[in-house]
Amino acid sequence: MPLHRVAVVAPSPVSMFNLAIPELLFGKVEIDGGPGYEVVVCTPEPGPVATTGGLDLHVGRSLDAVEGADTVLVAGTGQRYEVDPRTVGAVAAAAARGVRVASICSGAFVLAEAGLLDGRSATTYWELAEELRRRYPALDLKGDVLYVQDGNVMTSSGYAAGIDLCLHIIRTDYGAAVANAVARQALVAPVRPGGQTQFTQTPLPVERGTACADTRGWAMRNLDKPLTLTDLARHAGVSVRTLTRRFHAESGVSPLQWLLHQRIERAKELLETTTLPMDRIAEASGLGSADSLRAHITRRTGLTPTAYRTTFTRLTAAA
Repeated sequence: MPLHRVAVVAPSPVSMFNLAIPELLFGKVEIDGGPGYEVVVCTPEPGPVATTGGLDLHVGRSLDAVEGADTVLVAGTGQRYEVDPRTVGAVAAAAARGVRVASICSGAFVLAEAGLLDGRSATTYWELAEELRRRYPALDLKGDVLYVQDGNVMTSSGYAAGIDLCLHIIRTDYGAAVANAVARQALVAPVRPGGQTQFTQTPLPVERGTACADTRGWAMRNLDKPLTLTDLARHAGVSVRTLTRRFHAESGVSPLQWLLHQRIERAKELLETTTLPMDRIAEASGLGSADSLRAHITRRTGLTPTAYRTTFTRLTAAA
């Protein structure tokens, strides 16, 4: 399988955190014993590039690296800045060739300046959202999501939402099992839905506490069982009302919404990594029946379970 080449464009000043995300996550993808991605960092003027932390970062590649890329990802600054017209031109040319184009944080301003967000849904860091809307009124701003995919264009909110975007890209290219394996290696949350219609519903916000962490872990180990709110509350040693309040405060969703998301993710992994029949996958993931599995997978991914398995299976022909 040929390497998927990702050109990461570093603006000036660049957020070192934004820049590190694709290098870290794409670099952990291994397919059939080899790397799944080649990541190349580039900038309009090779050499020292200022960072938002006050350091100088040396980037040796120019925007010529964009010409051979399969995906172009524009990193952000985390703050307001004037986009470089050379970057805008390179990104616009890549999109015209049919290359997938993405941005983290304020990188969305580059995509918008290139005209790639006109008539599309997009997002950016919440502190910059109103400015993006004001400067580029032709886009459909989704200010309350982690990331958005609209066709071949992807945008994410700021900071850790870039992690979610990169995991989503990995999942799109290689499936949920590979993306979740990368998440485990990087010690970050598994793939979370963000905003695009084919593979998402409501995003799961970043967890903000640990009071229910043991119960979440216990539930993950028992997804094959018909867990109820009472079961979760009993494990946590609190009332259903208290559990629901704490769970929502930490996870941003109700316990049952969180549980359904985890069940669907488990089912997707089993579709990709096993040859189990549909009723067994439904049972193992706690979705009940093959009909229920079909309904949830189709609603979440836009594909039937069989089509999803065909698209994302990681099994070799011999297996």
